[in-house]
Amino acid sequence: MKIHIKKGDIVKVIAGDSKGTQGKVLSVDREKYRAIVEGANMVSKHTKPNAKNPQGGIVKQEAPIHISNLMCVDAKGNATRIGRRMGDEGKLVRYSKKSGEEIK
Repeated sequence: MKIHIKKGDIVKVIAGDSKGTQGKVLSVDREKYRAIVEGANMVSKHTKPNAKNPQGGIVKQEAPIHISNLMCVDAKGNATRIGRRMGDEGKLVRYSKKSGEEIK
């Protein structure tokens, strides 16, 4: 299965508890087809006291979301599908199928 999102992309969650949330992709797990999106799919994690967090307690953090529940957002802010085509320099570039613009 081809993965159409990369680290650093702005994506919109289209399904699940965080539906409608937009955020930046922090990391992508290519083997499990999951991504961690900033501010989406927040879970509570119980932590023991340690040097970094001497108090311990409950910490909110992002959990991975399946890639199929994410859509890239183009420069205009619209959720769109991604295509690939040859760019000016002879390299493959990703573009928005909705607006036709390149995705940086």
